[in-house]
Amino acid sequence: MQLDLIPLLKIQRDLYHIPRGHERFRSYLETILKSDGSDIEFLPMATMNPMGKEHIPVMLDTLLAMDAEGVAACAIADASAQLSEYPGSFKVGLVIADDLMGGWTNRYSCEFSDRFEVEPRFKRGWLSVVLWTSEAPSTQQVRETTLTTLYRAAYIQRYGVARTLQEMLNQEGYAMKMAGCQQPTLEAEDMAYSWEVISPYLANRDYPTLIACLFGDRAAHSLGYTPQGLSGGAGLAIALHRARRNDLPT
Repeated sequence: MQLDLIPLLKIQRDLYHIPRGHERFRSYLETILKSDGSDIEFLPMATMNPMGKEHIPVMLDTLLAMDAEGVAACAIADASAQLSEYPGSFKVGLVIADDLMGGWTNRYSCEFSDRFEVEPRFKRGWLSVVLWTSEAPSTQQVRETTLTTLYRAAYIQRYGVARTLQEMLNQEGYAMKMAGCQQPTLEAEDMAYSWEVISPYLANRDYPTLIACLFGDRAAHSLGYTPQGLSGGAGLAIALHRARRNDLPT
């Protein structure tokens, strides 16, 4: 894969210099859209909350001060040798997603889309490195999120878009393992219990069930779906655990 980092954090930060209101939203649209309005120029920025409150520019200032895009660039360089055998050419951009105080952002539906509903971004040649306002920014977070995004794209290029729960676990387990992630995780007893609950649904494609199995009961409740009796991030924790043991089903 050919990967080119496109700096977007300062563009996002500059929008927050404009007082919150119509002028900021108009400037946001003018910034992200192509000049003829036919499509989105900076696709990752479609994820941001242009009307966000002061916690977002504070986070952007922190990311800019730590040179988060430099961290991402190093991650891309470190992974480039392994990724060179995969097809595709992508622009990579970092974006802030507001799950802390953003009224129009459900963390779980947005995260599901970011991980699995990738065709529109792939067709436009973009990879979005999504950083959440509920998580304290750090160089490790930026590096791991960047690498997970890259290895996820490589996996999808080789195996296609995940449709079933089994395929989603395989994809995310691979991406998180290759990125060196240590989280999410569960205690051993909870891990065994969660696998017992989730394993009958491996061939499932039903969105409410996928959400509940991947992200746990809190996610299911937040969207009005039936919970499965699972801890937060249970499916993703299983995916990482079993990928590290090389025993995810195929």
